[in-house]
Amino acid sequence: MPTTRLPTDDGSAGDVRPFSIDVTRAAQDDLRTRLSSARLLPASPARPPSALDATYLAELVSAWRNFDWPARQRWLNTHPQVLVDLGDVAVHAVHQPSADPHAPALLMMHGWPHTFALQLDFADLLPDFHVVVASLPGFTFSSPYRHGPQTHARLAQTMHQLMGALGHQRYLTYGEDVSAPVNDLLAATHPEAVLGVIATHAHFPDLAERARLADPATDAFFARLADQRHAFAGYAHQQGTRPDTLAVALNDSPAGLLAWIVEKLAEWSDTPDEVPGGVEQRLSRERILTEVSLYWFTQCIATSFRPYYEQVTDPQVAPPVLVPAAVHVQRHELDYPEAAARAHYRDLRVFERLAEGGHFTVAEVPQAMADRVRTFAASLDL
Repeated sequence: MPTTRLPTDDGSAGDVRPFSIDVTRAAQDDLRTRLSSARLLPASPARPPSALDATYLAELVSAWRNFDWPARQRWLNTHPQVLVDLGDVAVHAVHQPSADPHAPALLMMHGWPHTFALQLDFADLLPDFHVVVASLPGFTFSSPYRHGPQTHARLAQTMHQLMGALGHQRYLTYGEDVSAPVNDLLAATHPEAVLGVIATHAHFPDLAERARLADPATDAFFARLADQRHAFAGYAHQQGTRPDTLAVALNDSPAGLLAWIVEKLAEWSDTPDEVPGGVEQRLSRERILTEVSLYWFTQCIATSFRPYYEQVTDPQVAPPVLVPAAVHVQRHELDYPEAAARAHYRDLRVFERLAEGGHFTVAEVPQAMADRVRTFAASLDL
């Protein structure tokens, strides 16, 4: 199956098919040709300081042109992968069963702009779990939904079906970024299946919830986010209002795609602000280039925008989570209010503000988070 096209739904619902990544030589050569003729620009004179500047971008373009994709592909393929047909979507996942048949299962979901690959170093530290690292519909090797919008409720149901198809009737769950609400909704709507929920991007209460809380810390947290929205949320507005126009440019220009993705990896990680290249203190260059390569070779940038513009049309009132929960507040939301967590996660076993780890928490501090997940699971006496 060509990896520059998303898989087609050629199986019945619930079918599980082995999968391996096989990017053609022609696709690799095309990428190098495009990067060799990239037309880069100098930084604007009045541009605000950023963790991605013109010099660092040029360095990454050169590194990507010489990137050993075959070696990285071999490493990715050491992780057993599947495609699972679930109605009108084929979901890609890494499925790493533990040698212990009685081990707990853990579902892991990524966000934007990363992929399943950024979570594999963390998954590899959990041989005592049956680990499933899912690719969200429309990301890398998972097809987009063919009919209807991609809502949180639909994603939660798909992820639950995925775990059932892989033989895991009960499991722990973890999500980041756009999959964080899916993480919570999955636990809230399938408490019979979800043993516990782990959150580094905890629930954001809506206006009605905030009014009921009447909590000064909650009001201050959301006031801070509102103050920063103009400076930091332009990407989300573009992806949520003009996704196809943006996607045309990013799907055609690897340098543009690189800049769009790495800017977020750099600014959202727990690394020095305004230090170009500082992201590599948490996410190695090899891992960064793996991420952009997967977006490029699968041509999934357009469908990766769907959570931004389709969810807006289907607001989801979030029910409270009643199963055991562990909330680890990542560094970019360090003032997240404990009152909001306790109001939403009714059986909150852990509330912790992390000393290290940003938006991509399990990728940035994998060993520390693996230890936390293991401790939480042990406390549940599974």
